[in-house]
Amino acid sequence: MKLGTLRGIGHNLADSVACGMGFMVGVYGMDIFGEAGRTAEGYIEVDFLTGATSGGQPSASLARGLRLYAEQALPKLCKSHGVSVSDFRKLTVRFRPGPIHGRFEVVVEDQDGRCSTAEYEGLPGRRVKVLDHLGRVRPK
Repeated sequence: MKLGTLRGIGHNLADSVACGMGFMVGVYGMDIFGEAGRTAEGYIEVDFLTGATSGGQPSASLARGLRLYAEQALPKLCKSHGVSVSDFRKLTVRFRPGPIHGRFEVVVEDQDGRCSTAEYEGLPGRRVKVLDHLGRVRPK
């Protein structure tokens, strides 16, 4: 199993939540960036392996939608990619509002302890780019 595949699964789940329509679990409206912006913490972090959240407290409706992602969407997405949910040791996404849409950071760790962190912004979520010390554009 490739770590990039697991990161892609995490991105797909996060991007679906970020779009606000929840198509992976039926049509389920949610505004995670709006709710994150209204919390004192300024973010909502989701553990997609359990459906639990940390940081800001989501509404009951959003919390239910996030649990549906963990219970229904993750196993289906893993099966379609030829991996198992048990291949993940960690799959968390931190959602925070941004100037245009929002940003989310996907953290994935596999059972071998290899870890990957990638930050995305906008709709659909695209990797955040920065300039390196030579002035080249690189993923953050």
